Amino acid sequence: MQLEFVDAIAEIAECDWNRAAACDYPFTRFEFLHALEASGAVAPDRGWQAHHLIIRRQDQLVGVMPLYIKTHSYGEYVFDWSWADAYQRHGRPYYPKLLAAIPFTPATGPRLCLIDEGERDDIVAALAVALPKHANDIGASSLHILFSKADMAAMWSQHGLMQRIGPQYHWYDRDYGDFEGFLAAFSSRKRKGLRKERRVVAEQGLDLQVLTGAEISAAQWRFFFHCYQLTYAKRSGHGGYLPESFFTELATSMPEHLVMVLASHGDEPVAVALNFRDQHTLYGRYWGCIREYEFLHFEACYYQGIEYCLREGLRHFDPGAQGEHKIQRGFTPILTYSNHWLADGDFSAAVQRFLDEEQVHIGNYLREASEMLPFKKADGV
Repeated sequence: MQLEFVDAIAEIAECDWNRAAACDYPFTRFEFLHALEASGAVAPDRGWQAHHLIIRRQDQLVGVMPLYIKTHSYGEYVFDWSWADAYQRHGRPYYPKLLAAIPFTPATGPRLCLIDEGERDDIVAALAVALPKHANDIGASSLHILFSKADMAAMWSQHGLMQRIGPQYHWYDRDYGDFEGFLAAFSSRKRKGLRKERRVVAEQGLDLQVLTGAEISAAQWRFFFHCYQLTYAKRSGHGGYLPESFFTELATSMPEHLVMVLASHGDEPVAVALNFRDQHTLYGRYWGCIREYEFLHFEACYYQGIEYCLREGLRHFDPGAQGEHKIQRGFTPILTYSNHWLADGDFSAAVQRFLDEEQVHIGNYLREASEMLPFKKADGV
């Protein structure tokens, strides 16, 4: 098996990368990763040096893995700032580190992409040795694989990479049929509360439309980006990690994966939510507004997404990181997974103790959070 590391995704042919990526999960596709690099959102001067892994056997491509050399921990959503601080306090460098992840995207999915899944066990076993060695060779303190699927995270763990869990809140179609069927699963009080939120949105004179792919106009993309920047300016004091050219490239290169929810007051657009999709899942990614309206965020980011899933036959809605308020709106607390290897044995042992304690707390939290779900207890949810 030959391992090659490339400093730009453009160094491999798009058709070859996507042949290895194999599925339509949008965030490991060449188009998405290329847009990040071509727009400058991912670049060495932004703390993201592309270092993608290309796996070959007898000169034949067998797999790929999005990899980055990181000089900070922004844009990852699995927070290791305390680990970096501990290194610094002991006079040791935590950065650079080697990261297998999708930049700015806390969405679970494939990280190691293989043409033949039958080779997975052997390749994971080989990479569990080769990737830490490579991290050492390039002077990285550690290796991190973020938001893997549960079975892959378990495999990395079996080969010595520490496992970390975290909470998110996802919606699943339990054969509801339509939105009224979804609401029918709620307790009476919770159902009335959600209906009130939707009624208040309508009473404020707001209209919402769902646009997909080529239906989204250049003017609507400009409005979206303005709202995207406003959201980050309010929250973080900057205009966001992603430039406008990132979104305009995606509009051209992968429109079939894009779903926009646009809210208007009269003829004026006032808010927008951008989602990605594949054959089975809707991924809520960005939201912004130019004016605040009561409950509009819930309508645009959650209820319109659920209705879209039910219409289109998507069984799963991942609305993004954080947001305990999602639970009472029918989003189930679930676990996310990451894996970690640290070169320093003493720090590795300390982090493992931390992860063991954290796992107990998160397990307890998920059990408590599940009691907050709005569904009728008789449904066994």
